Amino acid sequence: MSNTLFNKVDYVLSSLMSDIANGELALPDIQRPFVWKNVKVRDLLDSMYRGYPIGYLLFWDTGARAGTRQIGTDHKQLVPRRVIVDGQQRLTSLYAVIMGIPVLREDFSTERIEIAFNPLDGRFEVPDAAIRRDKRFIANISAIWDKSTNLIQFAGEYIDGLKSQPGGVSPEEIASAQNALGRVHNLLNFPFTVLALSSQAEAEQVSDVFVRINSEGKKLNQSDFILTLMSVFWDEGRNQLEDFSRRARIVSDGAAASPYNHLFQPDPDQLLRVAIAVGFRRARLSAVYSILRGRGDPKGSELTESRDQQFELLKMGQSSTLNIQCWQDFLRCVALAGFRSSRIISSENALVFTYALYLIGRTQFRVDEHTLRKGIAQWLFMSSLTGRFTSSPESQMEFDLARLRTVTTPGEFLDALRTICSSTLTSDFWTITLPSDLATSAASSPSMFAFFAALNVLDARALYSGHTARELMDPALRGTRASLERHHLFPVAYLKRIGFGDQRVYNQIANYAIVEWGDNASVADAEPRSYVPELEKRFDEQTLNSMYRHHALPKGWQNLDFEVFLKERRILMAQTIREAYEMLAGEGAVAVAPLQLVDIISSGESDAVEFKSTLRTNLHTGEKDARMESTVLKTIAGFLNTDGGTVIIGIADDGSPIGLEADGFPNEDKMALHLINLLKEHIGGQHALSIHPHFGDFDGARVVSIRCERSRTPVFVKDGTNERFFVRYGPSTQELTGETAQAFIRQRFS
Repeated sequence: MSNTLFNKVDYVLSSLMSDIANGELALPDIQRPFVWKNVKVRDLLDSMYRGYPIGYLLFWDTGARAGTRQIGTDHKQLVPRRVIVDGQQRLTSLYAVIMGIPVLREDFSTERIEIAFNPLDGRFEVPDAAIRRDKRFIANISAIWDKSTNLIQFAGEYIDGLKSQPGGVSPEEIASAQNALGRVHNLLNFPFTVLALSSQAEAEQVSDVFVRINSEGKKLNQSDFILTLMSVFWDEGRNQLEDFSRRARIVSDGAAASPYNHLFQPDPDQLLRVAIAVGFRRARLSAVYSILRGRGDPKGSELTESRDQQFELLKMGQSSTLNIQCWQDFLRCVALAGFRSSRIISSENALVFTYALYLIGRTQFRVDEHTLRKGIAQWLFMSSLTGRFTSSPESQMEFDLARLRTVTTPGEFLDALRTICSSTLTSDFWTITLPSDLATSAASSPSMFAFFAALNVLDARALYSGHTARELMDPALRGTRASLERHHLFPVAYLKRIGFGDQRVYNQIANYAIVEWGDNASVADAEPRSYVPELEKRFDEQTLNSMYRHHALPKGWQNLDFEVFLKERRILMAQTIREAYEMLAGEGAVAVAPLQLVDIISSGESDAVEFKSTLRTNLHTGEKDARMESTVLKTIAGFLNTDGGTVIIGIADDGSPIGLEADGFPNEDKMALHLINLLKEHIGGQHALSIHPHFGDFDGARVVSIRCERSRTPVFVKDGTNERFFVRYGPSTQELTGETAQAFIRQRFS
């Protein structure tokens, strides 16, 4: 037996509960979900009550010398000698019922496990309303083990309740009930056999043992063991990860900053991956686990000083990861990349690793925020489109992080990301690989989701709709059914009628478009040449052409043979995706991030956003002032000539709302007309398609936002007989003249 990795230890339930309560026995949470369903807890107690064996437990002597994590939500005092490897769900359930404390569910909500017991027939149940009213049941057996409970008095009160019922209770039943209550209380003496693994066992050995003895064959991964180490050596850090993950799922009351969002609710192990990538520039968790134990390699000896130093790096990375402002700013990058709904996110790994890169660029290389967002959006679009982190994600991210080892400046950081993007999205990818990838009926194809994201980047309308795809995709607006639906352009019933009955054929990606659900319902099973003319009547020719270009529909598509249509549309879909990517990469007309008005204003002024109190009124004099109009026009021109941006009128420089009343227009239509006339007179009507005014509400005040796209041609502001040229430089608008202006124009527009 000298070569065994374990020894046998006998416990009774009460000693296990005591060790968990004071912290000598730690919970690593290396299984999911956190707790069984209540019916399984009922069955466990029933087996113990009947004296059945319930299996042995597996513990691991880690040699830990610091605090540990609680099973419920109370707090422990002593340091842990052992952690639970197998049996966590049984012990968590028993601890929660016997101690009467809440437990954490899989969604990080807390719940008390209540089990009812009928002493007359020895039956355990999960209580419902009827059982709670039934005097034969003790609605929550936790009361039996409460320290303040006198068992004799408790049994007497239960029997008195039975006597008060019609028919009363017989002496035999009283004796049976008293005996049953005693048996339940004596479950504290139920015997357990524990196999305790040696502290010399490595994580890989513990994992192998677990898989071999666990009937479900679950495999433990390195993040499980790192979270276990955090439970032992930095319990506060693990609690922070879990708290962030929990709050990301719960709607905020608005009183404090919150990680809640509709796009991505990360698990603690995903947040841990980000923190490790930021703190250690590593993606392979096996290497990080080793050094967190204070070992330079898996065979090294544990060094407390080294371990403490490594935990400091982890703390640094985690501090950035859990920073609410960083998190919300990253989500703006996700929106900028077109992923405005969780339904079109094909890879959470891509989000996790992209967040790590965002934090490295922001906190370690100090990349300008506006520039960083564009670079990160480009990276996310590329990695999602190609499924970069679908297969062997750790190896791929390790390779990507290695490319940053020689990087020292913000520019070099962005260049490294762009180089990877360019080497991945080659000309052959766009013309050969991507059209081939689109020849599938896979419901969660990355290329299909990238196409939907591309429509958001291009600010395209939903097909045959007056609303943009991103408006209808807004996750904050939820009805009884989705505003936006995937529609078979050639309806399934129609295709079946003409001989295309294979699901893999009629569910081809190229046969899908996103439309409003009402249109989807009205089309039903009509053939395209029948329903398309009616829908086209809604729009003029220019709008239709733009819509068909964005949705990759060849001219006269409704009259094409189905197989010919699929082939042509795949090529056009690849072109639409490429156009969106090149817009993000700065190779086309780049619009500002498609954020909600409140998001833009809350982020403050930047090189892409500027606030104006009024359009034409000088607030100091209360009179109309052409200089006010001139500053608005200069800013618009600056955005058009640079990378695009948004002017918001009715907001003070500090972001406080002023409203539109000061400009004295009788209504918003008059104000919009005045703005259009100003643009035509001083900038030129040819630029109208690049300027998009929109009225909205902010903090109780009406404002107008003017979104300006990156112009394809130089834009000048007419000032009397002069034409002036403006650009954005950081958060300000500056005029360029002479050779400086000419050099900029040659470089920017050639």
